[in-house]
Amino acid sequence: MKAVATSMVLAAVLAGCTTMLPRGSSDTPSPFSSYSEASAAADRIVPFQTQVKQLAPLGFDPQQGKNVTVIPYPDIVARLAPYSGVPLDQLDPGIRACIAIKTQCRGYVFRFERQDRRREGNFLSDFFNVERVTHVTGWKFEALVVVGDDAVLFRNVAGEPSVERVEKHRNPLGPLQPAGESAGSLLIP
Repeated sequence: MKAVATSMVLAAVLAGCTTMLPRGSSDTPSPFSSYSEASAAADRIVPFQTQVKQLAPLGFDPQQGKNVTVIPYPDIVARLAPYSGVPLDQLDPGIRACIAIKTQCRGYVFRFERQDRRREGNFLSDFFNVERVTHVTGWKFEALVVVGDDAVLFRNVAGEPSVERVEKHRNPLGPLQPAGESAGSLLIP
């Protein structure tokens, strides 16, 4: 009887103990600690004034930086001037300059992000894979920098200043759910 009572107390404690749930984070190496810091640094990149050698001190190193995608000239034109029906004089001056120097023009996409994942809810439901709730917070930043003749021709930023979402997964069979899914795939071709 004493063992049953002890087991029930232990189960009750574990059921409400969210500190035992997994936590995690995902960081893309970045010189910035927040979206606003990355955005402020990108704002210091001025087309036709900022030199390519000045990008690295601003946190946008096209040669040694992490998570940098190099974009060749044809892809830049496809991204920034996708419709041939738009007159050249209607395009941004930096894009026009890029088109004029053709293959001497290249682009870089810099991607930085931080995400924290925190599981929430009932420990036993999570542990036995019945219900898992994960709260995700963080930010994502992306900067497109187009260069030619050792100068920045065009700059644009995008991203999510504040990421917040809740991911919910429910498995009514708990730890038996994968077995049930496997059996179902065998029965239904």
